[in-house]
Amino acid sequence: MNFKERDFIPMLFGGDINTYSVARAFYEGYKVKSYTFGKFATGPSYQSRIIEYTPNPKIDTDEVFMKTVKSFCSKHADKTVVLVGCGDSYVALISKHKNELPKNTIAPYIDFDLMNSLQQKETFYKLCEKHGVDYPGTIIHNKEMGHDFEMNFPFPVILKPSDSIQYWEHPFDTQKKVYTIKDKKELDQVLDDIYGAGYTGKLIIQDMIPGNDEYMRVLTSYSDHNGKVKMMCLGHVLLEEHTPHGLGNHAVIITEPNKELMMRVKDLLEELHYVGFSNFDIKYDRRDGKFKFFEINTRQGRSNYYVTGSGFNVAEYIVEDFVYGKELPLRYAKEEHLWMVVPKAVAFKYVKDPTLKAKMKKLIKEKKVVNPSFMKGDLGMPRLARMIKTHLSHFEKYKKYYS
Repeated sequence: MNFKERDFIPMLFGGDINTYSVARAFYEGYKVKSYTFGKFATGPSYQSRIIEYTPNPKIDTDEVFMKTVKSFCSKHADKTVVLVGCGDSYVALISKHKNELPKNTIAPYIDFDLMNSLQQKETFYKLCEKHGVDYPGTIIHNKEMGHDFEMNFPFPVILKPSDSIQYWEHPFDTQKKVYTIKDKKELDQVLDDIYGAGYTGKLIIQDMIPGNDEYMRVLTSYSDHNGKVKMMCLGHVLLEEHTPHGLGNHAVIITEPNKELMMRVKDLLEELHYVGFSNFDIKYDRRDGKFKFFEINTRQGRSNYYVTGSGFNVAEYIVEDFVYGKELPLRYAKEEHLWMVVPKAVAFKYVKDPTLKAKMKKLIKEKKVVNPSFMKGDLGMPRLARMIKTHLSHFEKYKKYYS
C-alpha cells in the first residue's frame, strides 16, 4: 500500500462495512490510513492494511469515547483530526460532545438537539408534510396507548422503533430491526415484547407498501458547513438483507437519477441548515405512483460506497469542505453504477425483475461494479479468509430467511 503524509488524519468510529467503506474512500482520495475505533476485533475494518483498528467494547459510552478522542488528538496535535461516526450511537456521541472536543478536531455534524429531534421519526414526518415529501400512512404509538387504538390502514403493517439507539440498548430474544405484522394478535404481542424489555420511546406503525426489495430507493446527500446541499446520489435498491438483525440493510444497489425527487429533499435540508451527510430510505408505492420516505439517518449510510463508486468520494466532501474550506459545486449523480455485497449468484437468483437483471449484467460487463470489502491491495490473510467466509455465508442466509 502507498501512503502519504497529510495535514489531517481520519478518526472513524465503528467496525462494519460502513467504517471500512469510509476508510477506503479516505485512502483512494488521499492515500491516508484511517484510525478506527470499534467494539470488537472482527468485521471488514479489523486487520485491514488501510486501517489502524482498536477494539474496545465500551467505545460507544460517553466516558470511553471522550477519553479516546482526547488521547488520540493529543498524540496527533500537529494534525487536524477528522471525526466520522459510522453508526447512530457514534454520530450522537460526536454531536453531543462537539463543544468539548479538542481544538484540532473537525466534527461535520449538526448540533445534538436537532440531531436527536430528527432521529425521532415523528419529527421527520412533520417536515415531510411541510415540504411535500410523501411518507406512508403512520401511527405514532407510545406505551400508554396499550392495545386500544385505531388504524386507518389494513394489515399487514410495518412496526419499528422511533428511537433506534434506545431500542438496541434493550435486547430481547425475538428482537428485530423491522417487523412485518400480519394481524392484531401479533401486533399486541410485539408491542408487549418491546416495551417489556425496557424500551420507553415511541414506536412507528405504518401502512405496508406493497412490493419486494426492488421497489426500494436510498438517497444520500452532503450539505456543506453553511448548510447548502452540494451532492445528491440516489440508488435503486435491488436486494436487501433478510436476517432478523440485518433486515433492511442494502445488498445490491444501482445508482439512478431522479432530480425531481432530489430537489424536494434539498429544500427540506436547506431550511434546517443541515450540515454533513444525510441518508434517506424510500419506497416506490405502485398504488399511487409516489415515492414514500421512511426516515432520515443523520450520517452516511452503511452502503455509502455506492456513492463513492459512482464518482462522489464521501471522504473528499468532508475534507475539501471542512479541512481546506473549498466552495463545492452542487452535483447530482447521473451515471449508473452497481454496488453489491453479496455473491453475483445470490444477486441474480433473488433479484426478480428481468430488466434489472439485464442492467446488472451490463454494468458487470462494463466493469462498473464494486464490492467495497474486497479492495485490491487489502486482501491479506487472515482478513481475506474472514471476508470470503462472510461473503459466501449469504447463500445460506438467503436460503433460510428470504421469502
